[in-house]
Amino acid sequence: MNRSDFLFPKSRYRGEVKPENLVFNANLQEFSQQVNYICCLETNGKLSPEESYLKIKELWKTLKRSKKQLGIGS
Repeated sequence: MNRSDFLFPKSRYRGEVKPENLVFNANLQEFSQQVNYICCLETNGKLSPEESYLKIKELWKTLKRSKKQLGIGS
């Protein structure tokens, strides 16, 4: 196992296999990992609660944009 796989594990996709679903799933997993890192940094005092909130809010907007561009749920 290389370091990247250890630090950024990906779960197997089990939904309807379509390219847009696979891309969104990868984006969702990346969002989840980044939120986890931000939460850990905030818990350890490396980021303020306000900074953490703003970073997560920006990540959410990016994920939402991705969903819209891929046409998921429409």
